[in-house]
Amino acid sequence: MRGARTSDYDFHLPEALIAQTPADRRDASRLLVVDRAAGTIAHRTFGDLAALIPPGDALVLNTTRVFRARLLGTRDGSGAPAEVLLLRATPEADVWEAMVSPGGKLKPGRRVTVAPDLAVEILAVTERRTRLVRLHADGDALAVVERRGHVPLPPYIDRPDAEADVERYQTVYAREPGSVAAPTAGLHFTPELLATLAGRGVRRVDVTLHVGAGTFRPVEVEDPAEHVMHEEWYQVSPEAADAVAATRAAGGKVWAVGTTSARTLESAAEPDGRMRAEARDTALFIRPGYRFRAVDRLVTNFHLPRSTLLMLVAALAGHELTMHAYAEAVREGYRFYSYGDAMCIV
Repeated sequence: MRGARTSDYDFHLPEALIAQTPADRRDASRLLVVDRAAGTIAHRTFGDLAALIPPGDALVLNTTRVFRARLLGTRDGSGAPAEVLLLRATPEADVWEAMVSPGGKLKPGRRVTVAPDLAVEILAVTERRTRLVRLHADGDALAVVERRGHVPLPPYIDRPDAEADVERYQTVYAREPGSVAAPTAGLHFTPELLATLAGRGVRRVDVTLHVGAGTFRPVEVEDPAEHVMHEEWYQVSPEAADAVAATRAAGGKVWAVGTTSARTLESAAEPDGRMRAEARDTALFIRPGYRFRAVDRLVTNFHLPRSTLLMLVAALAGHELTMHAYAEAVREGYRFYSYGDAMCIV
């Protein structure tokens, strides 16, 4: 069956189509609309989304906030450069799981100086080859990180972060700090577009999933079932669960903005589609063969080849239609990945 192997998700992407900067205006991005029932593809702009979502439907947004998780410093002793990417906080105060570079040099006991008021101590190596690190800061550690750290742009953006990224690599509705990557489908929304949707009777539902660096990790085994999925923390409030239930009861559809919102909803859904209000980690891997319980429609960006995110899209749209849409996007010169254009699956 096509779509059952990792190699089924390979595609050629010219390097020139990897967006290095955002569009001038958030909602001016292009929008490729995939109609599953008709098997058709249409070319729109993101601002047209307001006309595509019927009154009474629910739009589910991930309100996570990207923090300045990338810390650049020097190794104590040698003064050589070092990098620490904070991934997630642990229950112990100021202790985080992190990725480090150079990994061979940053063993337990070593220390990286980021600034006069911030240093990172390597405590241990985890089973995943990440590190447990302790932040030594003058004052509140997270506040110092926000002051001294860098925007953690993804590896395919081949430039240093700039001041503009502080605003643009963040959704306009971001609230809870905790992500090391943006929920990129949400980057296209403006306050005006959200207001237009609300005015048309589209119900807004807020959830949270803190995006981890594992979201960029390709599937390296040919059988996706053998891939070890990364964990990410999510929360569905009682109000969000009730709003999804009310939408369904009234006959409306649920639109997930981004794979992170989709993964959150599906992680919290009962087999019959009812939503649980909960906060926990999820390692859910959605790929073809999965039966969606909560998500009817999806707004998403274009994803990396061989990625779990592309497989999630194919699980909803079908493998053949998904890869046809990606080939069309390449032919039409759509911009790909975090700062790129969007697609909508209806």
